[in-house]
Amino acid sequence: MFVPRLTPNAVRVLRTRYLKKNPRGKVTETPQEMFMRVARHVAQADNIYRTNNTLKKTESTFYEMMARTEFLPNSPTLMNAGRELGQLAACFVIPVEDSLDSIFEAVKITALIHQTGGGTGFSFSRLRPKDDPVAATGGVASGPVSFMKVFNTGTEVIKQGGTRRGANMGVLRVDHPDILEFIGAKGEPEALSNFNISVAITDKFMEAVERDKTYPLINPRTGKVVRHQRARDVFRQITGAAWKTGDPGVLFIDRINDHNPTRPIAEIEATNPCGEQPLQPFEACNLGSINLTKMLKKGRGGCKIDYAKLSETILKGIHFLDNVIDVSRYPLPQIEAITRANRRVGLGIMGFADMLIMLGIPYNSEDALTIIEELMSFFQIAAKDASFQLAKERGTFPNFAQSIYYRSGSLPLRNATVTTIAPTGTISIIAGCSSGIEPLYAVSFVRKVLDDVKLSEVNPLFKKMAVRRGIYNKKLVSAISSSESIQEIPSIPRDMKELFVTAFDIPPVWHVRIQAAFQKYLDNAVSKTINLPHSAGKKDVEEAYLEAYRLGCKGVTVFRSGSRKKQVLSCANVPYC
Repeated sequence: MFVPRLTPNAVRVLRTRYLKKNPRGKVTETPQEMFMRVARHVAQADNIYRTNNTLKKTESTFYEMMARTEFLPNSPTLMNAGRELGQLAACFVIPVEDSLDSIFEAVKITALIHQTGGGTGFSFSRLRPKDDPVAATGGVASGPVSFMKVFNTGTEVIKQGGTRRGANMGVLRVDHPDILEFIGAKGEPEALSNFNISVAITDKFMEAVERDKTYPLINPRTGKVVRHQRARDVFRQITGAAWKTGDPGVLFIDRINDHNPTRPIAEIEATNPCGEQPLQPFEACNLGSINLTKMLKKGRGGCKIDYAKLSETILKGIHFLDNVIDVSRYPLPQIEAITRANRRVGLGIMGFADMLIMLGIPYNSEDALTIIEELMSFFQIAAKDASFQLAKERGTFPNFAQSIYYRSGSLPLRNATVTTIAPTGTISIIAGCSSGIEPLYAVSFVRKVLDDVKLSEVNPLFKKMAVRRGIYNKKLVSAISSSESIQEIPSIPRDMKELFVTAFDIPPVWHVRIQAAFQKYLDNAVSKTINLPHSAGKKDVEEAYLEAYRLGCKGVTVFRSGSRKKQVLSCANVPYC
């Protein structure tokens, strides 16, 4: 049995968040035992279908790819598989209807989900606007933003699985009468601190922005137009608020539904907290990511992508995620019903920036876009084929006959969706690679994992190359720890500067081009932050949002460094990086 070889930071994260502890808080499980616990539990689903695989073979397959950090599932699976909670999905969307019963029922459901490690998304677009009449009381409504504060307070007192704060996504349609209040809802430093917020933008709104026209705001209770607003004014308020605080992001909601394979059953109105997983009301989804740094082989002239190994890992990953649906416990019967009916999963990647470095390709380059096209077209085809193979063994997802696949004559599939790019914040630490498809945040940075846990990191590939070239010394370490970029450090060769480009070196348009290239080959969406230096202007944010729409993204988020008092990543000694 392979024994995991993990970095000190990986072990620290596992001990803090994932490994079993006794009632006194003492860790009672090793990383190896954790991977075996997860593999054994998830493999149990094979018994349901009586496949040719022996249970021990499946256990061994799942264990090996996790222990070798070639593939890791989302955090709730690592935390809860084979344990009492048993809830393994990361992403949930909970409907919020226009009644107090629905609102406070959603608050209760949210608490249950956060307790088990899941994140929640909501559309508040069905709630009547502020000052709208309430017939039952003779009073007036307080509006969506006021009720978001209730969800925020509820989240504050629940720790996910006892290890991390709950996360929410709040969505409001751009044509809701309270849209301007929503856009500015996070203007104060501590406002809605447990929420990311996104505006659901329609194609008609974007057309009005481009043509400098007005568009209607519609009361969701009556369906009537209450007034018209100049689209460019609203768009500039969105981008201005995002420049100031990082919120709101935007979701191109019509595009999301145009690519929603189960649209005949229900429209999608919201996503999970990081925006990469659009879901129907009450739907849950589990995610997993393949570590691209483990999908390389040495060839003439350096490393190359090992497509045979990648194909095999994709097959195993889809098998794993499909099993998770069957062995997971669900907070509510209606969540279990729609999740099992659609069997939506999201297999993605992490370590993309590290892989490019290992291939000798700068992140913001045409060669990087070529690699994405080649890699992700292969990835999508292989993931669909894996789902097709499972469908032959286990049957299609129950809603297949009502899906767009059936209507278009598609091959039978086991899963409504198969691919997603998640942020992989903590599982990439466990895997010892860069997060998701993000560029390096910095060559040396501090990552905040919990309120009292901070991890200092120096990119190991940079250190290895610097040592090999004889430039690694205390002076260099001090220089890279004091800067968000290495571009102005004289001792670093030009080719290394090009290769170790960081988030703040990259123009916004290149962030968007990279995201759009990935989106082209995904069923779901992409978690990608357009990181901007503190000096970036509002026009940079505006251009990023417009370019994301033009290039086919399903949503976009920006973050200007230093625009929030608290941020997950920061350079060691730089106040605004």
